[in-house]
Amino acid sequence: MVGQNIMNNNGNQLITLGHSPDADDAFMFYAITNNVVSSKNFEFEHVIKDIQSLNHMAIEKKLDTTAVSAHAYLTIQDDYRIMDCGASMGDGYGPIVVSKKKLLSTKDIKIGIPGKLTSAFLLLQLYCDDAEFVEYDFDSLFAALDNDEIDAALIIHEGQITYEELGYNVLVDIPKLWASECKYPIPLGLNVIRRSFPIEHQQEISQLIKASINYALSNIDIALDYAMKFGRGVSRDIAKEFVLMYVNSDTVDINFRGIYGLEFFYTKALQKKIINKMPKLDIIKTR
Repeated sequence: MVGQNIMNNNGNQLITLGHSPDADDAFMFYAITNNVVSSKNFEFEHVIKDIQSLNHMAIEKKLDTTAVSAHAYLTIQDDYRIMDCGASMGDGYGPIVVSKKKLLSTKDIKIGIPGKLTSAFLLLQLYCDDAEFVEYDFDSLFAALDNDEIDAALIIHEGQITYEELGYNVLVDIPKLWASECKYPIPLGLNVIRRSFPIEHQQEISQLIKASINYALSNIDIALDYAMKFGRGVSRDIAKEFVLMYVNSDTVDINFRGIYGLEFFYTKALQKKIINKMPKLDIIKTR
């Protein structure tokens, strides 16, 4: 699937671009998808998968450039570099653990998680080490909770906004715990590109993605119209709130504040011996 030596009919190099089927990613890549932002040298082939699948595809080196969990970057850092754009950062918000019943603690309960390589799971481990964790597809977590297969669920995506109206209670407020220790945003997703590309290609591809993000933020309603197709049936107001939670100034440039949150994330995980070494934060800087 890697497209470094594949050309399309126009002689452009075909680049596989992995991202999730979520409204925030659709919003970011609207301009690329609709050829508002394009290149004389590259054409993107979109590979749309859930984040856990993208993590595994990156580990197998099946994608040229892709969104991955900040957690998964620890595994792929020898093969991929971090782009300075495209990161998902939670500034006062992020993954939460919810339950149907009001529980007093996480001790010995069963918590459903959306994948062991997700940043949400690594974040949860920073604050919870006394529960049993069970993997589910992220879109099956509420059903598992309703069917009493699990006692609580680690929620990502729009569920962070809609959980209360759906009748769930917060058991672990990860953003609140994080904010008590760190003033920088919570790192969740990163955009990465294969190291085997020439540096100038890494730069140009990164610049195209940054231009797409900037276009969406400058044309919110147009890009949101497209992103609504990936909103899982939520209202436009909820979709807009969710999209702008995760596509913001930190998405345009991780070096603005996000890098400090990323460093804190890995340092705390190392201190708790959840990971065994700090990664090298090798970031491509674009204009």
